[in-house]
Amino acid sequence: MTTLHIDLGRQWRGGQNQALLLVQGLRARGHAAELVALRGSPLAERAQAAGVRVHQVGGRAARLQAALLLRKLLDQTRYDLVHCHDAHGLTAAWLAGVHKHAPVVASRRVAYPASRKPFALARYRSAQRIIAVSRFVREGVLASGLPGEWVEVVYDGVEVPRLPEPEERLAARRRWVVPDASDRALLGCVGYLLPEKAQDLLIRALPLVRERYPGCRLVLAGDGPCRRRLERLALQLGVGEVVEFAGLVSDVSQVYRALDVFLFPSLAEPLGSSLLAAMACGLPAVALARGAVPEIVEDGRNGLLVPAPDPALIAAAVVRLLEDSALAARLGAAARGTIERRFSAGRMVEDTLALYDRVCGESGHFR
Repeated sequence: MTTLHIDLGRQWRGGQNQALLLVQGLRARGHAAELVALRGSPLAERAQAAGVRVHQVGGRAARLQAALLLRKLLDQTRYDLVHCHDAHGLTAAWLAGVHKHAPVVASRRVAYPASRKPFALARYRSAQRIIAVSRFVREGVLASGLPGEWVEVVYDGVEVPRLPEPEERLAARRRWVVPDASDRALLGCVGYLLPEKAQDLLIRALPLVRERYPGCRLVLAGDGPCRRRLERLALQLGVGEVVEFAGLVSDVSQVYRALDVFLFPSLAEPLGSSLLAAMACGLPAVALARGAVPEIVEDGRNGLLVPAPDPALIAAAVVRLLEDSALAARLGAAARGTIERRFSAGRMVEDTLALYDRVCGESGHFR
């Protein structure tokens, strides 16, 4: 099968990571997969480094440039299917009339309904199938008025790394200046600093945790528009010196290796790539029972769910894990097993390929 993938995102976030994992997984299985991306974007650079053929567009009016490029590519190559990984990519494909030449699949990664404006719906109606990354996202797509049979759930996937050796974990912890002592627990969250990600709940919970574990620290890996506000909040609550604003971390695996507990306070998460990655590392997680999180975490089986965005409830869940190492170990092992069974990158690629087969079969395109 020959597929063309489009992602016009400027930043490196969960969607771009999934696009690259999918393209690499397809190529590893013997399929031809090419990518259209913004010139100089992290996705374009990482895909090129991985040996993927990348068609780059840049400058102003990127969607229009991408549409013109798509027309040229369609004249030169017969693609069995075109997969649009973001809304800008879907717009470019629609403007280029890609659906007249090959089946189109569109990923939807946000939970709010698509706009009902004719232009917006026309883009999605040009796709033979819409991939929702969770049941929560699927409900948002259906609220836009699109037919249910067009929308299928394919969960994101992450690589399942080997577990670190004790000396590797200790080296990772030293990066965050955390001595190897029982009360020096390290909590952490990985994600863009946005209001809906609710990292402020973690900063408000930290003083409560430190009443029981005074050496506890918090690492916030990621950057975003809320950083200054969160830094001010940490100072106001007297925890400015024990909240580490790590910014963008090039090798985020070093964060996961160092942590004792992973925290995920997002208020309406479409799925949660960093939560999946933390669970793949065998970390016990405390997460807010909102959005798609309950599709991943089963309370008391592979993590702890907090029912409301309350710092006291988050703190209580954290203290429970720190006080009961056997519980933390059991939840961490179960979390890793959940990823291996349901949310691995390999599972995502296979499920996506199965969807491609169905779409191509319906459209008369067979590999």
